[in-house]
Amino acid sequence: MQRSTSGSWTIVEHLVRIRAKPPSSHLIAIQTLTTSDHALHDDFSSDVENIYRILRKFHSRPDKLHLALHDSGAPLRPGLVERVLSRCGDAGALGFRFFTWASKQPDYHPSPTMYKSVVKMLGKMRQFGAAWALVDEMRREAPDFITHEVFIVLMRRFASSRMVSKAVEVLDEMPKYGCEPDEYVFGCLLDALCKNGSVKEASSLFEDMRDRFPPTLRHFTSLLYGWCKAGKLIEAKVVLVRMREAGFDPDIVVYNTLLSGFASAGKIEDAYDLLREMRRKGCEPNAASYTTLIQALCSKDRMDEAMLVFVEMRRCNCAADVITYATLISGFSKAGKIDKAYEFVDEMIERGCKPNASVYLSVFLALEKKENLEECLELKLRILKAGCFPDLGVYNTVIRLACKIGELKQAMVLWDEMEASGLSPGLDTFVIMIHGFLHQGLLIEACKYFKEMVARGLLSAPQYGTLKDLLNSLLRAEKIELAKEVWECIVSKGIQLNVYAWTIWIHALFSNKHVKEACSYCLDMMDAGLMPQPDTFAKLMKGLKKLYNRQIAAEITEKVRKMAAERNVTFKMYKRRGVMDLEKKKARAKAKAKKDKGKRGAWKGRSANSGGGRGHGRANLLDIYSEDDVPQMHKGHCNNLQLRSSSSVVE
Repeated sequence: MQRSTSGSWTIVEHLVRIRAKPPSSHLIAIQTLTTSDHALHDDFSSDVENIYRILRKFHSRPDKLHLALHDSGAPLRPGLVERVLSRCGDAGALGFRFFTWASKQPDYHPSPTMYKSVVKMLGKMRQFGAAWALVDEMRREAPDFITHEVFIVLMRRFASSRMVSKAVEVLDEMPKYGCEPDEYVFGCLLDALCKNGSVKEASSLFEDMRDRFPPTLRHFTSLLYGWCKAGKLIEAKVVLVRMREAGFDPDIVVYNTLLSGFASAGKIEDAYDLLREMRRKGCEPNAASYTTLIQALCSKDRMDEAMLVFVEMRRCNCAADVITYATLISGFSKAGKIDKAYEFVDEMIERGCKPNASVYLSVFLALEKKENLEECLELKLRILKAGCFPDLGVYNTVIRLACKIGELKQAMVLWDEMEASGLSPGLDTFVIMIHGFLHQGLLIEACKYFKEMVARGLLSAPQYGTLKDLLNSLLRAEKIELAKEVWECIVSKGIQLNVYAWTIWIHALFSNKHVKEACSYCLDMMDAGLMPQPDTFAKLMKGLKKLYNRQIAAEITEKVRKMAAERNVTFKMYKRRGVMDLEKKKARAKAKAKKDKGKRGAWKGRSANSGGGRGHGRANLLDIYSEDDVPQMHKGHCNNLQLRSSSSVVE
């Protein structure tokens, strides 16, 4: 179906009212918002979109949500719940709310695949308690659904969160659920640990479990990969020797893993030697072998050598695959040779390799670097016509560029198109938009996106940079009530706030002269069982002394004394440490201010000589400094988004 553009222009008109910088008219004119080709249109589509709209609208009001879902008229037929969860994308909270509602309906019986998907989703949200609770429910309601795969999902999620002990605990818990782990499950655990930077722990576990799980070629390969990824080639060679001693000969996967290790370490000559050894031993290099070398050379901008390897690959009758072409396209794009990248796109199409969105992403990134929004939009239309649909990475790149150059209308249009095409914005997408609005001083809109991000369950752990920038911007603009709304939004969603998140909020309030509010939230933090950092305590005591407020000072001091005693910390040392930390920060800030003053003087001199007037903006950056709390300047960022924000008032 062809989507009407009327909704998009309503958003554009709204942005005009909030005084966003008007974009060039021809950029908007390029936009063609279509959904018919990208979204899956079958007999599920209308129900999926209807439910997704309900979830977005009522996600924060459970009673109304359940009523709206009941009244939606969508039958819970097989496959519908899976499609809704897929539509929710990274917004795991929305998907879990729908699954929770659906599982209570008499006509719906979750399948084993459905349970596995929800466990994976909860693990991605780091809601591990809820994930285990769901596994317990499976044991009660559908014990036959508990398989090795469910526990493997948990292992991988724990490993990706660097919670090694918890990942190993899953192995020990499996027998309690009537599911004995085998060599395959153990191999999955080793693989997950090695792929997530815990190869040292995986190696120790491998030694401890040798009697219980006899080593396999896959086990050795995982360890080899882990050491190569960590750049520990000596340890990798030891694994290779032990693998041969155990009676396993290297296969193509082992050789390619070693190739990757040599290439990542910059040992290109060793990689060439290994390639020749493979041929001597009758293990002919495949496309992955050559592509590994090409990737290493492209990453070092050695494009001529990469092309020689590509030619050698063809001479040996090894057909290039999509990854090979994508690597060369990425290499030439990063080198600024976009025309050459386009040539390889055309070549891969001619040779029967259909490009996907990830292939084009590198070209979009190169265009972003050149700040060429118009060509980005034209390329997006071109790939749509070719039957390739932009993914979240492409949309993030183009939206980021639009925000970077101040084209917020265009960013909103792209956002609207992305959602209409069946893609759900991820955490990065929200952060890009938040920083874009902050850069333009549109604080209410930035708050709206932040709250929506939290509501969709995308803020499983606070994004400290974004949170700090938003809170500081609001407090500088004297919008303290709006700042409190943002904080309460986070707290009300049950997000686990650690001491660093609380510190950002407390310091932001204090630095903007809201001392009593800062103290009040410090008390709330301690009620939550978190002890303030020493410099936070020292800062609040200093502020309260100026306000002659001994009552609050005494209350905070008494609670800190008690918490210090519980943690076997001497209160005197804690207090002294806080004063020392404040003095060090103040000294660093003064040194930085002096250095910046010298730079500004040099800048003014250059400006006077050239007739420029750009020095005034920098001269005003220090105007917000206070006598007792001199902040450090920083640059707000989101991935590759280099949006310069004003000075932060949080140290």
